[in-house]
Amino acid sequence: MINLSVPEISTDLYGAIVAFAEGFPGWLQALALFGTDAGIVLFVVLFLVNWWLARGGEPRRMALALVGPVAVTGAYLVSEIAKTLIQQDRPCWGRTVTMIADCPSPGDYSFPSNHATIAAASAGVLAIVWRVTRFVVIPLAVGMAFSRVFVGVHYPHDVMVGFIIGIVVAPVLLLLLVGAVTPVIKVMRGKEVLRSLI
Repeated sequence: MINLSVPEISTDLYGAIVAFAEGFPGWLQALALFGTDAGIVLFVVLFLVNWWLARGGEPRRMALALVGPVAVTGAYLVSEIAKTLIQQDRPCWGRTVTMIADCPSPGDYSFPSNHATIAAASAGVLAIVWRVTRFVVIPLAVGMAFSRVFVGVHYPHDVMVGFIIGIVVAPVLLLLLVGAVTPVIKVMRGKEVLRSLI
């Protein structure tokens, strides 16, 4: 385990954001809580639509569509390994704080934020493989990352580092893997049973 102290500026900023969130109407708080997970579902839908549009098209485009979710998973694993090694306490553990979300149970550590990593990784990959979505997915990922602090489950530095992991690791993995997958797509397209899927 790596001992990582929480930066004082992050603690102060967390307190300010949570206090700010407390003043919002209940429906807006509920929307923020819903949005942290609904955004991930939206990314899944976008990946499926992207795959559907890529079917039968240029092999590299299809490879990008298939490898995209794999690259997001790779970024998530980097985040999860870091979280397991660092084991930073959640901001709501051991202190009284009014927050929108329920405080995660002990053992579900805070740094880095997996939600922020997945959101940024998904946005980074989709911005490459389906460029027209970048004007939607990047702001969505930023909003999802911020919402994790807004609802009270993460410090700001948790989501910032998670976001950086996602936006860097996933696109790099995507570009490393697509070169290996593209020739496989060309071969598989020769098989009648798979032609409609890829």
